Amino acid sequence: MSQQESSFDPKRWRALTVLLLGQFAALLDVSVTNLALPSIGRSTGATPSELQWMVSGYILAFGLMPIIGGRLGDARGRRLLFIVGLTGFVVASAAVGLSPDPLFTIAARVVQGLFGGVLGPQVSGYIQNAFPKEERGRAFGQLGLTVGIAAATGPVLGGLLIALGGEQFGWRLVFFINVPIGIIAIILSLLWVREVKSSTPKQARLDAPGAILLGLTILSVLFPVVEYNTFRTPLLFLLLIPGAIFGLLFVRREGRLTRGEASPLLDLRLFRHPSFTVGVVFILVYFCGSTGLPLVLTLYLQEGLGFLPLQAALAITALAVGSAISAPISGRLVSRFGRPLVVAGVTLFIIGAVSIAIIVRTNSMLTDPGTVILHLAVPLFLIGLGGGAVITPNQTLSLMDVDPKIGGSAGGVLQTSQRAGAAIGQASIGAIFFAFVAGSTASASLGTPAPHPAVYADALTAGVAGALVFSFTALTLGLIDLRRTRRRRRKSEYVHE
Repeated sequence: MSQQESSFDPKRWRALTVLLLGQFAALLDVSVTNLALPSIGRSTGATPSELQWMVSGYILAFGLMPIIGGRLGDARGRRLLFIVGLTGFVVASAAVGLSPDPLFTIAARVVQGLFGGVLGPQVSGYIQNAFPKEERGRAFGQLGLTVGIAAATGPVLGGLLIALGGEQFGWRLVFFINVPIGIIAIILSLLWVREVKSSTPKQARLDAPGAILLGLTILSVLFPVVEYNTFRTPLLFLLLIPGAIFGLLFVRREGRLTRGEASPLLDLRLFRHPSFTVGVVFILVYFCGSTGLPLVLTLYLQEGLGFLPLQAALAITALAVGSAISAPISGRLVSRFGRPLVVAGVTLFIIGAVSIAIIVRTNSMLTDPGTVILHLAVPLFLIGLGGGAVITPNQTLSLMDVDPKIGGSAGGVLQTSQRAGAAIGQASIGAIFFAFVAGSTASASLGTPAPHPAVYADALTAGVAGALVFSFTALTLGLIDLRRTRRRRRKSEYVHE
């Protein structure tokens, strides 16, 4: 069957549901790990540095894989790479749950990140290949809905599992939950998902030297950002020098392979599309703020106000609910409104973030969980609505001019930008937060506020300010692109007249 016929497979929506189920398992893990860290530390005796590596190891490994995984999906097939990635992720999740000590947990988390990074590009690549252009916004909306549901249910589910299993076993259940979901998705993908390839046999060879150069580039850039809070030395950023060299060598190699049509890992023709280039830079900057803010909010609630994990999860549920509501709606509207929808989403995020800072500053001594949750519900809901109106439409707009043959690679670039943004945002905004609470004593036990909750309120406010810097930058990029598209439209109308 030809690619054209495959693109209009009447069973594509059922197949997408299966792929999204597997993606849900990976997203669920991301949304609950931070919540489980305090329990892991108390259960295993892990040091703060080891706990940091349980997060950092996953982020670094995940950041290495999307472009490589996307290219492999283009060449070897979406379903095959999806099954390989999900199988590895499930096995690694079980290994984390059975982990005997912190070092084993760190190693298993790294493996989780490597295989988890393979999944996302297969889903976005499948949408590019199997759906006609007019349906892609709706399909990406379903992907956004999955992200929102995972974000909404993950923390609550994690809090319930930790409460159910207790301090010693509850955090293990958080990782075991991935296993049955993943197994079901693997079985259904074998039954319902038809293989989709984008490359010819001649193009199917993986550019191994390019993959090594890309890996070294990403590692050199992300390592100092992710690990600064652990080592606390600016000397880490000297790694950016070899990172720039590796990056330059990678771009030169990929440019040569692109010109020779010799199976590049990253087809640089992608960046000839302004919509794609702007979308990649925009989402990197946006993710710096949108992922850094929830991190410091969770730290504020648990360390400053003494919230239980389940209480902290309930507090941020309004954000995830807002995202789950707006993502599928935005996916349907993006083809009508385009970039203005994304600009509106960033604006909502900014309004919600400013509201949180005002509420926390004016109620700095308020520690009652129920009251705090009610106070934060509306601004967090606005942030969620804004996020749902940003991520899904930006992905649709970024990929609208991309050749579906390299849809997996393009999706991998977007995924890498998101992971890089998340790492930069969490590290930088987290550093701001910790700088403000340095010398202050955190909550000594669950359910007990810190001796000086006002210090944590100041730290959260400073973290919000850091997130706003990134958000206003993203808003500026969105407005510039909006102006560019309007100029292009007017020029096109003038030519046709």
